[in-house]
Amino acid sequence: MAQKGKYPSLERQWRKLMYAFYDYLPMQYKNASARDWQIRHLVWDFKDGRAYESVAEITASALVRFFGKETRNIVFACVPASSAAKNEKRYRKFAEKVCGLSGAINAYDHIRIEGNRLGVHERFDEKNIRNVQVVDFDKEFFNGKKVLVFDDVLTKGFSYARFALQLEKFGAEILGGFFLGKTIFHCN
Repeated sequence: MAQKGKYPSLERQWRKLMYAFYDYLPMQYKNASARDWQIRHLVWDFKDGRAYESVAEITASALVRFFGKETRNIVFACVPASSAAKNEKRYRKFAEKVCGLSGAINAYDHIRIEGNRLGVHERFDEKNIRNVQVVDFDKEFFNGKKVLVFDDVLTKGFSYARFALQLEKFGAEILGGFFLGKTIFHCN
């Protein structure tokens, strides 16, 4: 996470449910275990749209485990990828499968991506993250809804928190976020 006290509006989001399925060891660490490599490949395959079914199954299972019957009243919204094409490849089938298995409401068709951006992990200040991509929301859809946010990898939490804050501006109640991986840092 980012430095405490530096981003108060974002920190409110970081105090909500933030559940990661796996610890993700970045490539800068060469002494990775076989398990670290397995998780890396899962994350990469998910980002490329190949592992959406297995990730959807664990995500749907976690939704039901955390929220029970209330899951059918929860909107499942994925933090947009860096381009419309990547967003389509990564999240369309995944979100459909998660919602089909869990009964959650799919937000995919209510968020449209225009333009491209660099990966958020390539920048560290909030000002640049704010202005890199146009995301068009169906604002009325989110008003009054309980929303669970999903993102592939949680590193500092900026993407998740900024997305959650935007949805709150439209009247959504953000329950928290699920993440395929959470970046961990080890000393070699």
